[in-house]
Amino acid sequence: MRHILFCLFALLSLALPGAADTLPLNQQPKVHVRLISDRDAVRPGSHFTVAVEQDIAAGWHTYWLNPGEAGQPTEVKWSLPPGWKAGAIQWPYPIRVPVGPLMDYGYEGKVWLLVDLTVPPDAPAGALTLRALVQYLVCREVCIPEDATVALPLVVDAKGAPPDATSAAEFAAVRAKIPATSPWPMQYALGKDLRLYVKAPALSGTARPVDVQFFPAAAGEVTDAAKQSFGLAKDGLVLSLVPGAKMASLKSLTGVLVLTSTDRSVQALQVQAAPGAVPDAAMGGEVSIWLALVFAALGGLILNVMPCVLPVLAMKALSLASHAGADRAHARAESFSYAAGAVASFVAFGLVIVALRAGGAAIGWGFQLQEPIVVAVLALLMFAVGLNLSGLFEIQPITAGDTLARKGGLLGAFFTGVLAVAVAAPCTAPFMATAIGFGFTQSAPVVIGIFVALGLGFALPFILLGLWPALHRVLPKPGTWMVRFRQILALPMYAAAGWLVWVLAQQIDTRGLIAIAVAAVALALALWFWGRLAVRSGARKWAVAAGALAFVIVTVAALCIVAGARPPAPVSVTAHAGIPSEPYSAARLAALRQAGRPVFIDATASWCITCLVNEEAALARPNVHAAFRDKHIVLLVADWTNRSPAITALLEAHGRSGVPLYLYFAPGAAEPIILPQILTEDIVLSALANPAK
Repeated sequence: MRHILFCLFALLSLALPGAADTLPLNQQPKVHVRLISDRDAVRPGSHFTVAVEQDIAAGWHTYWLNPGEAGQPTEVKWSLPPGWKAGAIQWPYPIRVPVGPLMDYGYEGKVWLLVDLTVPPDAPAGALTLRALVQYLVCREVCIPEDATVALPLVVDAKGAPPDATSAAEFAAVRAKIPATSPWPMQYALGKDLRLYVKAPALSGTARPVDVQFFPAAAGEVTDAAKQSFGLAKDGLVLSLVPGAKMASLKSLTGVLVLTSTDRSVQALQVQAAPGAVPDAAMGGEVSIWLALVFAALGGLILNVMPCVLPVLAMKALSLASHAGADRAHARAESFSYAAGAVASFVAFGLVIVALRAGGAAIGWGFQLQEPIVVAVLALLMFAVGLNLSGLFEIQPITAGDTLARKGGLLGAFFTGVLAVAVAAPCTAPFMATAIGFGFTQSAPVVIGIFVALGLGFALPFILLGLWPALHRVLPKPGTWMVRFRQILALPMYAAAGWLVWVLAQQIDTRGLIAIAVAAVALALALWFWGRLAVRSGARKWAVAAGALAFVIVTVAALCIVAGARPPAPVSVTAHAGIPSEPYSAARLAALRQAGRPVFIDATASWCITCLVNEEAALARPNVHAAFRDKHIVLLVADWTNRSPAITALLEAHGRSGVPLYLYFAPGAAEPIILPQILTEDIVLSALANPAK
């Protein structure tokens, strides 16, 4: 039936007005064919690969092994010397090519079909020529059968010749397009639709593909032209298909599954699925997107109670308390201004994520703290905020007058929101990682939507204060207590600056740390100078300018030194939370699992406060140490303090966009246990004792 439809459609296309004029039969071939060997000289008894290259004219296409609803696959008929053998064609994954009401599976542009050839052991030395007749159908609105006789000169030599670097790279790129054996189990269920289930938790996390297409190995398995949709299941991905006429009588579903990721890289997998249970999934992703937005808002709200953000929130609450009573309108405006700063910062972060991901960078939440320059600037900023809260200097309005003063206050509230988001980066709240991880796999509008929701959740307490001024009654009345409280707030800011310097010590050498210490001293002197001179009437502005210039020169020099500083040398074996540990690598994990050893992975970073709290609250406990020792568990530490594509890949493979991530690989288990982001001693002990749960 398929071939009858194809013939009818081809005849109809030839009968269309103008078709014969635009595509005369004597026109040049639409496909240029040649043979390309992966080496120039071959040894007797060896194997080598030949590519049958089809260079297809624009707008035309040739066909895959299963051509779809119409068409004919390419055939290669070899003329080989006695004893030489040619293998089957190795087909790269195809594309869907709609032609009128039909759906074809084929190739456009330039494609290489690979064939492995075997040289007989008794092949005589010398030059020879291999020949092949390549027959194919090339189609646009009309289809034309073409053929080409091609030749390949070769040399048989006892030494042979390895592929050159260019040839090896080209053949490797083509082999990457040939479907590989699936690392994940697959099964299908046939009901009112045909659902293919890929049991792969990574595909339901940040490794979630943006496009999934199934190409059946034979006609009749699916309805080729029907729409395909996919969604997330509990532990993997489900693809919804319209079954074909033969599917009910088949005992398996075979073909190729093509997964396209956010960076447009493609993974093609062989499908050999048997009937089985398929979990429910939200097809098309609509529910998942809305759920991710809700998770983002909840994560942003919870982020307010994380230790890295509380000092900044206390500063903002102190500012609002100063307006309690008399100036409710201005307090409301400050609340909205703070919220605008927070949301704008999250949106800016999302835009940076989109831009860097489009450029192929592998990044995640908190990636900016992997840059020593950013950490150094944040440390100096925290130090400056602490000096301000201590009363060393004050930022005065530029011009007198109530209107301008109010504008200055709103601008200050806006940048307080920006600062709060900046210091929130080391923290990851519950719900937040799932939402951001999902967002990192989506299109740019969805990514921005996720970060807008995150910002709105983060700013929600102050948005509520702005919408309902009556809530200001819960704030304490202004008084002398505010001066003391402001000075107390300086302490966590100094602590934050010190912690950032400690993080910096994990990223750069001693020379860079000394440079930052000098910059901090210069900053303190410059701000003291500002505080003493800028507030005096008739103060010498040139003195203030000179102090500021000196600070800028020292700081720029220090940051240049930091940028050029080298990271400390990694230690192969050390103690992490009191447990002997090794640095993470995919090779080391594979070796340990092959040896049957239990493995616990702690993906962490020096700038991740949640990680540090978990280490002290759970991993550093004596009972946890004893469990690791008694079960002979190997602890691998994936330290993401500095940028590491290998650790980023580990996070994405398990549905995370940032640290912390805790994985326990029990001996013989196919998949690891993923522990919660907030750990307790009982959670860790339970996971180690009951790995099947």
